[in-house]
Amino acid sequence: MKQLLSTVLAVTLLAMGSPVMAELVIPLLSFRTGPYAPNGIPYADGVTDYFNLLNERDGGIGGEKIKIIECETAYNAQQGVECYENTKGKDSLVYFPLSTGISYQLIPKATADGIPLHTMGYGRTSAANGNVFTHVFNFPGTYWDAASIIIKYIGEQEGGMDKLSNKTITLVHHNSPYGKEPIRTLENLAAKHGFIFKILPVDHPGQEQKSTWLQVRRNPPDYILMWGWGVMNQVAIKEAASIHFPMDKFIGVWWSANEGDVIPAGIGANGYKAITFTGNGRDYPLYKDLDKYIFEPGKAAGNGSQIGTHLYNRGIVQGLFLSEAIKTAQAMHGTRAITPAMMRDGLENLEMTEEKYVALGLPNFSVPFKVTCENHAAPGLGAIQQWDAKKKRWNQVSDFIASDREIVDPLILQDSAAYAAEMKLSTDNCK
Repeated sequence: MKQLLSTVLAVTLLAMGSPVMAELVIPLLSFRTGPYAPNGIPYADGVTDYFNLLNERDGGIGGEKIKIIECETAYNAQQGVECYENTKGKDSLVYFPLSTGISYQLIPKATADGIPLHTMGYGRTSAANGNVFTHVFNFPGTYWDAASIIIKYIGEQEGGMDKLSNKTITLVHHNSPYGKEPIRTLENLAAKHGFIFKILPVDHPGQEQKSTWLQVRRNPPDYILMWGWGVMNQVAIKEAASIHFPMDKFIGVWWSANEGDVIPAGIGANGYKAITFTGNGRDYPLYKDLDKYIFEPGKAAGNGSQIGTHLYNRGIVQGLFLSEAIKTAQAMHGTRAITPAMMRDGLENLEMTEEKYVALGLPNFSVPFKVTCENHAAPGLGAIQQWDAKKKRWNQVSDFIASDREIVDPLILQDSAAYAAEMKLSTDNCK
């Protein structure tokens, strides 16, 4: 009789379009070990705690529980690909590797497999062109956006973009695809505004930078931009402080903006700046729910030391964007148990408004945007924040600034067209 009732229940649920024991499988390609762990850990903790909150508080998304499959990559491209291959057959809906190197490797693989990638503010910038990159999304901004926003901000500080002429701006960058990504944009911006652009690469993992900062001390630029990650960030900030470089003229990308990057330098990091598209701290209504359902019951992903840090919050917004894309896909396709193809549709039709952020407990936390088939990276906005070493907190010191579309858009079209030609892909998938 029990077996009969179970069979009847299963048939009934299937007829209603609701599979029994279905799960939303989300692989988490993390790096909790190695020189990049100081940045990988808070991000992974934030993503995990947000998804677990949805499971504990809401029963998942649309009635389907989220299943996180974590795989350690150590920020290594080969290990990242292995993680992908080992998890893609487990009904995985989407990948977000938090690595430009891994992203470059996964773009052709995931596209061929029909699984979407969300490379939020990193990866291949020209993937913003949905006409070519059908399964890659990098909203709400790209490295080229970040580079042009920082240059705009510097222009504002100098009293106008015309004041950049003959200024020297140096990029200290991780010597990898990630660190090299903004170079072309900055070269074009230098040509447009007349500043002198120099680069100083830092080899993996970034612990040895004496020669780099010796060059800075001998020929100090007017401004330094940093595309760093992991231990490289804290070493660079310590070295800059040791040679008394003006910290308010040292500006990092949004991945060089964590508390762990600045606290080791103590008071020497005071005034350091970085671009951001997310808020800081835990003064948001969402944290009350995290306290109730995750932290107080002892269900936090980490040891609690990263809660509320910049990259922990970045992990939260990663989880938020993906969960909202899942909701969008469920509504579009009229089913709770979505497929990777449906997830792709959810990402491509995602819209985030301030009203949504408020309803989700994160008012004024990130930027409103709407993804379209043509534009997978909207909207390209960023604000500048500054580190207060005495109070150990970030303060936003600018409004949100729009990127220079006159520079960025032609580069996206050029690079995506070259990729399409190389891979023999269509360039009009949105028609």
